[in-house]
Amino acid sequence: MTLRRHSVRIAGHPTSVSMEDAFWQEIRRAAEEQGISTARLIERIDQARMADASSATLPPNLSSALRLYVLARLQARAGKG
Repeated sequence: MTLRRHSVRIAGHPTSVSMEDAFWQEIRRAAEEQGISTARLIERIDQARMADASSATLPPNLSSALRLYVLARLQARAGKG
């Protein structure tokens, strides 16, 4: 799998994340299912990762947080099966 850079604007600031196409497609699918933009979903995930970080630990980088979001989403879907 090849990493690709994806540019988005979150919280009014341009940023980019590097991730594999399969993960990016799942992020886009999740945003579509929730009726929000991909950028808005990424912003929510970013806010959650920062809120979950304690003073003793660093939050995962945004690309990692997005992958973990996709993993949790797919696991939840498989559990419903």
